[in-house]
Amino acid sequence: MTIRVFIDGAVGTTGLEIRERLDGREGIEQLILAEADRKDPKKREDALNSADFVILCLPDEAAREAVAMIRADKVRVIDASTAHRVAPDWVYGFAELEPGQMTAIAEASRVSNPGCYPTGFLALVRPLVRAGLVPLDHSFAVNAVSGYSGGGKSMIAEFEDETSEGFTATAFRNYGLSLDHKHVPEMQKHARIEYPPIFQPAVVRTYRGMVVEVPLPLHAFTRRPSIEAIENALRDAYKESALVRVLPGDVSTVSIEEDAGTDRLSLRVFGNAERGQARLVATLDNLGKGAAGAAVQNLNIMAGLDPAAGLVL
Repeated sequence: MTIRVFIDGAVGTTGLEIRERLDGREGIEQLILAEADRKDPKKREDALNSADFVILCLPDEAAREAVAMIRADKVRVIDASTAHRVAPDWVYGFAELEPGQMTAIAEASRVSNPGCYPTGFLALVRPLVRAGLVPLDHSFAVNAVSGYSGGGKSMIAEFEDETSEGFTATAFRNYGLSLDHKHVPEMQKHARIEYPPIFQPAVVRTYRGMVVEVPLPLHAFTRRPSIEAIENALRDAYKESALVRVLPGDVSTVSIEEDAGTDRLSLRVFGNAERGQARLVATLDNLGKGAAGAAVQNLNIMAGLDPAAGLVL
């Protein structure tokens, strides 16, 4: 059986990465519009309604418009934008997040792809909240840095094209200083925590890769969990996952490039038992498990295929 896949926004950064993971795969036919047809509303609408699966790699409003154009009941959608990540009628496409989440994705007609930063945060925090090791009313902080490809073509130009408006030679740039980043509602809802986390994102001069860190004052929690208990909870949560791995916290440094070029997610727990403090660290590729890799994983699950098919482990 062959499934037909249309990527709306296939020439963007995420779309190109998805196409790369699907190219040459047996049983998958990609519907690709010619350059002259991509902006033809009729031909685009025909593609949206003739595919078995549509993957949206569009800005939020354009993604909502695309969904409204789909009339055929058979079409199943994966949205890589922010538009539907907290929508009640969409299944959240983080297969490893909850027991039964993969089944929910497999049965869904509408799946929202997780954001790159939330993927790291949720992977670290949600199992601990679920296990009661960390209170849901804790005020979480999230420190995170991403490669500049996470900002799409415009940000890539800022870092690579000296003739572009806004070109920068900086090595590090923080942002989201108004504390209203669009990823925050997604983090709060799917971690099932009481308060929005304090999110501190930054972009650095490397094309791809991401480090997401959550500090924890273990001594301040009622249960006073040990560092070992925190790590064991993460290992138990992801013991059956082919893409999420929990590594020992026995290294002195963690590099942003560690999982770049892959579709995996690595988690580590660092801590000081005497001080009752821990640092939870996730590394991933912002274009891999943080975007295109997650979309392909969701497609595989929805189509009844091996979840890791076509992915780089």
